[in-house]
Amino acid sequence: MKVCLLAGGVGGARMAQGLAQVLAPRHLTVLVNVGDDEDFHGLRVCPDIDTVLYTLSGQINREQGWGVAGDTQKALSVLKRLEAADSWMSLGDTDLGLHLYRTQQLLAGSSLSTVTDRIRRSFGIGAAVLPITDEPLATRIVTQDGQTLRFQQWFVRERARLKVARIDFAGRAALSEAAERAIKQADLLLFAPSNPWLSIAPMLAVQGVAALIEQSHADKIAISPLIGGKAIKGPLNPLMQDLHCRAGNAGIADFYAGLADILVIDPIDQADCAHIEALGLDPWPLPTRIGEVQQSAQLAQSLLERLERGA
Repeated sequence: MKVCLLAGGVGGARMAQGLAQVLAPRHLTVLVNVGDDEDFHGLRVCPDIDTVLYTLSGQINREQGWGVAGDTQKALSVLKRLEAADSWMSLGDTDLGLHLYRTQQLLAGSSLSTVTDRIRRSFGIGAAVLPITDEPLATRIVTQDGQTLRFQQWFVRERARLKVARIDFAGRAALSEAAERAIKQADLLLFAPSNPWLSIAPMLAVQGVAALIEQSHADKIAISPLIGGKAIKGPLNPLMQDLHCRAGNAGIADFYAGLADILVIDPIDQADCAHIEALGLDPWPLPTRIGEVQQSAQLAQSLLERLERGA
């Protein structure tokens, strides 16, 4: 079975790690959100791609969910002392080395897909890791007080405290050839337990992605990022309120209706099954807490086994 995982954020990276534990590398492709990508200090930073790469290679700082374990911030301390612009963005010294390499390769004419694949191989990762597009795509947050902020400004600098009026996507990016192949060849299209509006929606905004998924004959499964109606981490719950979404898994089901066939929810949320079924989705209660590697591997194994049984 060829699995194509659409992923962003910590939840996406941890789901990728679980799948990598139970699938042969050639059977797994991770398509990653690039709406969060931005230039800092002249360097191209791709937070979601890097979180997937660091997680799959065992380098991730699991305590914070991003960055490299044991990294230092000596370079950033100098930038802050010099009052450099955007020094609020936390970048470790090891992390900066990766951004330097990526930026050099992009300036030399390599695509983001090619650069990511080189890094993936260097890190000893077997599964394919691909940006959803090689072209610029930027998530913009329009706040209720009328500001338009770059994603990282809202998420990191403002700590996601500003209320959101809407989310826009700047740029008419096209699906990369490698990402298109991965979607077309997939037996299972799996939406990770990522924030649907901040991680999955930017991927669907790439030209051709939504139509390609709709046309696919693969099984299409989404995993809810909520447990007990709440996100483990991140601004998902207040964001859903700001965007006037229905609370809990009903709101998640609204997002995935017409896109996925199955919504995996934690057993604690089985009371949501009726709402999910009313939207034409089949609810699958499975333990979705994936804070540890063995938990994400167990979720991946349970999901694949249930899919093979056709239950």
